[in-house]
Amino acid sequence: MSRIGRLPIAIPAGVDVKIDGSTVTVQGPKGTLSRQFNPNMRIEKEGETVTVSRPNDLQQNRALHGLSRSLLFNMVHGVSQGFTKELEVNGVGYRALKQGNQLVLNIGYSHQVIMEEKDGVTVSVPAPNKIIVAGVDKQKVGQFAAEVREKRPPEPYLGKGIKYANEVIRRKEGKTGKGK
Repeated sequence: MSRIGRLPIAIPAGVDVKIDGSTVTVQGPKGTLSRQFNPNMRIEKEGETVTVSRPNDLQQNRALHGLSRSLLFNMVHGVSQGFTKELEVNGVGYRALKQGNQLVLNIGYSHQVIMEEKDGVTVSVPAPNKIIVAGVDKQKVGQFAAEVREKRPPEPYLGKGIKYANEVIRRKEGKTGKGK
């Protein structure tokens, strides 16, 4: 039995889960998410918990069991608390700015890099070197944060670039760092 798949999902107060066949809609204070699950997975609501079960131990069903439970848990967590990714901008003259619904990055190019906010994702810039990406859909938040980081990934010699707040950059010694 799947260790992740068999765990029940607790439904917090203010969150409503509707199951219609293989489509699950989760509504909460932060928004609404809907997802189509594999019809082999049985999703059942029992009081204030939701459980996911599989019909048999075929390889495909075993693989989908834990995945379905994790996706459903992320939906419940997203509409109740939301997801955030924090990015740091490191480098002399590197900075971020929010103008309307656009993220404007000065990251060492001859031009400014301008990125539009996507649906379901909000961007805030509390400081010139800090970017916070937030939203209810974990996949969209992570994808947008990865796209921002991709504009100037951190380099290993000076550490300049855009990195996640909890990311550790493996640094390299330069040419002059070696002894004779």
